Amino acid sequence: MNTGRRALLQGAAALAALPSLASFAPFAHARGDWPNKPVRIVVPFTPGGTTDFVARLVAVELGKTLEQAVIVENKPGAGTVIGVDAVAKSAPDGYSFVCVANSFTANQTLVRKLPYDTQKDLRPVALMGMSEHVLATHPSSGLKTLADLRNLAKAKPGTLSFASFGNGTSAHLSGEMLKLQMGLDIVHVPYKGQGPALTDLLGGQVTMMFGNWPEFRGHIQSGKLVALGMATAQRSQYAPAIPTLAEQGVAIESNSWNGLLAPAGTPDAIVLRMNDEVNRALAGPAVTEAFRKGGIASLSGTPERFAAFIQSEIAKYGDVIRKANIQIEG
Repeated sequence: MNTGRRALLQGAAALAALPSLASFAPFAHARGDWPNKPVRIVVPFTPGGTTDFVARLVAVELGKTLEQAVIVENKPGAGTVIGVDAVAKSAPDGYSFVCVANSFTANQTLVRKLPYDTQKDLRPVALMGMSEHVLATHPSSGLKTLADLRNLAKAKPGTLSFASFGNGTSAHLSGEMLKLQMGLDIVHVPYKGQGPALTDLLGGQVTMMFGNWPEFRGHIQSGKLVALGMATAQRSQYAPAIPTLAEQGVAIESNSWNGLLAPAGTPDAIVLRMNDEVNRALAGPAVTEAFRKGGIASLSGTPERFAAFIQSEIAKYGDVIRKANIQIEG
């Protein structure tokens, strides 16, 4: 295992213990203005994935500058709908936020009956991080390239599978794009997060998966997984030896981004303060170094920039979902 991957895992393990209020005792004294009690960040995935890692990493820095406990709560399920809905229905008082990913924008088109309105019940606070995707397979598949995948899928239609972080996640929709562009008959297997999906991929229970480079890097370098290609426009600075999917004739660019949302009605002053503190955390040495080692790009900016980004992602994924003719009742 390389040094960067080891550091990322060690950091994630340490951060997983941070929800305890005792960890933030030095910052927990009362204040007359916001915040004067613990702040909650919901992660709508299981622990162990990039979204969880980024949320916990930023939460530590927020706890220092806000001088309050910032608690990360994992609330997975229903392709992130459960966790997002919990925050959408929370009081807009600045004490509940949700760290979303690509699925938040995809679900507007994918899920027929969302329990919340994507654009009316939540408001953007800050973009945070982005991880490039790699398409990887278990060595037992015998696959090395997309040409191998095409040949095997044609020879054995309906027998190959691809895992995802859940319905509507970037890994799911990237798999659907792969099916469309290559004309493949492969089965989608959704999980409640990247962690359990990766576990089954490593065990050979599923054939392949689009996943975040930080978590896949060590397994690829050790030979436990085989990289079929990077889902990037050009060869990745993090994995220059791995060909892109585009080089193999499939134009798919895929990643996992993370951003913070608050319930609609949260005061402007709180949203702007939180945005400022998140951007400060992203620029600080602790987050900068962890992102560098983990292969995560920083995506700081204003709430307005995040709002525009959300609109562009809704349009992008909406097009994919309609072409793939997939929808979930919710």
